[in-house]
Amino acid sequence: MTVPVVDGTTWRVVGAPLVRPTGTGSLDGETVAVKDLYAVEGQRVGAGNPAWLEQAGLEPRHATVVARLLGAGAAVAGIAQTDEFAYSLAGTNAHHGTPPNPRAPGRISGGSTSGSATAVASGQATIGLGTDTGGSIRVPAAYQGLWGIRTTHGAVPVDGLLPLAPSFDTVGWLARDAALLGRVGDELLPPDTVSPGRLVTSPELTALADPAVAGAVGTIPAAPIEWPLATMPDWLGAMQALQAWEAWQQHGPWLEGRLETLGADVRSRFVRASSITPEVAEAAREEVGRAREAIAALLGDDVLLLPSASSVAPPLDDPAALDAVRQATMQLTCLAGIGGRPAVSIPVSTADGRPAGACLVGPRGSDRALMALAATLAP
Repeated sequence: MTVPVVDGTTWRVVGAPLVRPTGTGSLDGETVAVKDLYAVEGQRVGAGNPAWLEQAGLEPRHATVVARLLGAGAAVAGIAQTDEFAYSLAGTNAHHGTPPNPRAPGRISGGSTSGSATAVASGQATIGLGTDTGGSIRVPAAYQGLWGIRTTHGAVPVDGLLPLAPSFDTVGWLARDAALLGRVGDELLPPDTVSPGRLVTSPELTALADPAVAGAVGTIPAAPIEWPLATMPDWLGAMQALQAWEAWQQHGPWLEGRLETLGADVRSRFVRASSITPEVAEAAREEVGRAREAIAALLGDDVLLLPSASSVAPPLDDPAALDAVRQATMQLTCLAGIGGRPAVSIPVSTADGRPAGACLVGPRGSDRALMALAATLAP
């Protein structure tokens, strides 16, 4: 059997397939690009960093979500590249390069589920298994015109997943259509515990995005609500501080003395993370808790419509813009992360035809219904 030629920007390892299904079911014939954070039996977890990959051992068993997909009839096409330790939203890995964006050539793919997204957008796989801590499903979905879901925090098992920040890490996946997104959910998600309420939107939040993206999201009708924008910088700052603290607790012991193995952007985040004190982390945790309560009071069981990312995919040749875009986007993506809420990204297009994302943020435990609602709203 011929093994496909590996595009090293998209895949770390690929097979024909890499792992065959272990059962039959609703995912018969589907293929999965597994983000290089999940355990695949007999393979190593590379986390987007060659030095980490070199010292990693072979995994003795599949991560639970990988095993469930295989049991439902899907095959693992390969292990897809990721931003280093999933600590980025760009997809611009310093070691293996940037996966191409088939829907927007010459623009970044979006991270950190970059390889999985490109594999799906280019037709090399039908399902992109990834993670979402601060937007790592929603951003590549928006940039590449895909459907994507960040699940309710804690709803899907994370055993066999290399963590970044456990308070925010969630399992997520991407597909080219809403029907397949939902079928994957049937295999991975528990039954819903909450029914989503009305669809609402905040003009103030939507206006945080570029006008072209805000216009595309605005084509979906929703009831307007007010949102306290003045609190957003504090909420985002607290989330980023707590995320950084947890990231250093997870990876700092290994990274000490090895920070030079990281690309400049991710290295700068880990350097900052190393300086956060327990007192600062505890204050951030308390602020995140207050923000979570405020979001619950504002939304209840309603579903919030907002942009998945603040802009279309930035050009590859403008690296200086990436940090500004990251901060603007995280003002939007942090709400689901802080609230532990599910979020579904719907592909939309700007007036000039570029891919963008409209995001639905639902109440905790409404993941299945949220995907069903999203399917009815596709332009």
